[in-house]
Amino acid sequence: MARPDLLKLLAQRTVLCDGGMGTQLIAAGMSPGEPSARWNLDHAEVVQAVHRRYRQAGCDLVTTNTFQATRTALAQHGLEAQTRAINLAAAKNARLGAGEETIVLADVGPFGGFLEPMGETTEDELSEIFTEQLIALRDGGCDAVIVETMGDPNEAAVAVRAAKKLADWPVIATFAFARTGGVFRTMMGTMVEQALGALREAGAEVVGANCGTDLELEDYVELAREVVKAAGDARAIMQPNAGAPKLVDGRSVHPATAGQMAGFAAKYVGAGLAILGGCCGTTPEHLRAMAAVVKK
Repeated sequence: MARPDLLKLLAQRTVLCDGGMGTQLIAAGMSPGEPSARWNLDHAEVVQAVHRRYRQAGCDLVTTNTFQATRTALAQHGLEAQTRAINLAAAKNARLGAGEETIVLADVGPFGGFLEPMGETTEDELSEIFTEQLIALRDGGCDAVIVETMGDPNEAAVAVRAAKKLADWPVIATFAFARTGGVFRTMMGTMVEQALGALREAGAEVVGANCGTDLELEDYVELAREVVKAAGDARAIMQPNAGAPKLVDGRSVHPATAGQMAGFAAKYVGAGLAILGGCCGTTPEHLRAMAAVVKK
């Protein structure tokens, strides 16, 4: 069976993306603060196993373990010289774990700094940073791109344009939102309509939200409606956390159970989302329960 085309698949039905990677690696022994991207090289079989579990749970899309794998982000851990090797390995791990029939998304996160005038990085420099990562992910065999957990619409737009310039592949792009004064805004204070408009203008075919600051499952239903409205002609995606984090025995825990996530899945899809997945705190068990609702 040939691997499906993402855009054609989206025209047919709701698509299920995977969930969190970091919590899975921590459960496998990764230390807090350790760069998860290095596990693509040092513990490839563990990363592959996570991808495999998400695929077995019913996910149509798996995301490479490269959220903080730009040269600038890796430099914070002295790993900048391994940028290509890490991203190449991540793409191959996703393919080996999820199989040839699964769509692999090249994961691009914030680069770890700020654009001018808040920071010292120019848009041209940032485009080179993202392109370097994306070349390795493309060479590793990724099928599409997801630019995620963005806070600055300008940074997100640079990443989307870099991806579209590099290859003819679909691009998904999402922001992390918080609720401030009853309004959903990005870290930079941008509201949903303006934030997603910047992504659409840059060329993203799928736009939306992932993660969130102190958002409960009910909040994501309202956010989903706003995302779908703001997506316009683009498709809409949302990847909620497993509830707002709670402090339990000195640890931050996302409390939503698989059953609770599944209970809200129909509401998220009912809002008009094309892609539903999970973010912080979600596991293959959460996604399996959600798949039973989304794919029934």
